[in-house]
Amino acid sequence: MRGILETNRLLLRKFSVDDAPFMLRLVNEPSWIEYIGDRNVRTLEDAQKYLLDGSIQSYHDHGFGFYNVCLRDTQMPIGTVGFAKRPFLDHPDFGFAFLPEYTGQGYALEMAVAAMAYAEEVLKLEKLVAITLPSNRRSIQLLIKLGFRFEKTVMVDGDELFLFGTELNFVHKDEED
Repeated sequence: MRGILETNRLLLRKFSVDDAPFMLRLVNEPSWIEYIGDRNVRTLEDAQKYLLDGSIQSYHDHGFGFYNVCLRDTQMPIGTVGFAKRPFLDHPDFGFAFLPEYTGQGYALEMAVAAMAYAEEVLKLEKLVAITLPSNRRSIQLLIKLGFRFEKTVMVDGDELFLFGTELNFVHKDEED
């Protein structure tokens, strides 16, 4: 299957309803529930609806969404990386989540770098933000490694979250001056 982009080890492609079994597993991982939240996705039907109402609708509405990260050689889904338009944020929210057996191997960094380049070069986004729980140290470390900087603390649905941001298109802005 052809994807949106490829790296040495990974493929990024749009989600489809056929990805419901993978999404059902991902959103019910303890780390997802702890750091992202319980999405009340309990069945394959729930997972299909979650994909249709979430990423698939976002592709139509905004031209972007969350994407399926797959191992390039086997096409096996291992995580998600992407962008969400949230009503309480001024810029697209950048996020990522991987199955636990695929963490600690550099996959998140590899695909996040590629996805950020895609956001800049293809989507023409100028800034990305990311929100995370203060306790999510691994995500915070990755965001900092990617060039995000802490901006402020925000309250979302009663949770205190850290808001990080990074400017994109900085090369293009310099060229225009």
